[in-house]
Amino acid sequence: MADITQEEWQERIVNDDNAVILDVRTEEEVEEGFIPKMLNIDIRLGQEFLDEVEKLDKSKNYYIYCRSGARSGQACALMNQMGFETTYNLIGGFMAWEGETAE
Repeated sequence: MADITQEEWQERIVNDDNAVILDVRTEEEVEEGFIPKMLNIDIRLGQEFLDEVEKLDKSKNYYIYCRSGARSGQACALMNQMGFETTYNLIGGFMAWEGETAE
């Protein structure tokens, strides 16, 4: 797991053909806006989160965010324990995001 800044995130993701953006916020939070082309799996679902993550391709590079960076950090740690090799945590989360968004 690596904590990366918005700038690092945007630089890496543009050149990463193996990238998956994972939003671990709640449905309500996602309705307020999100980073385009993301996959949403709410980390607060507990076992259901783990079950859904287990279905993902472990060879991909996961760019993970939440509202502030705390839950996404937890998601990165959990996913690393599950065998995912490359996870990036967005420092500051969606609250600090200044890049493109969708609703």
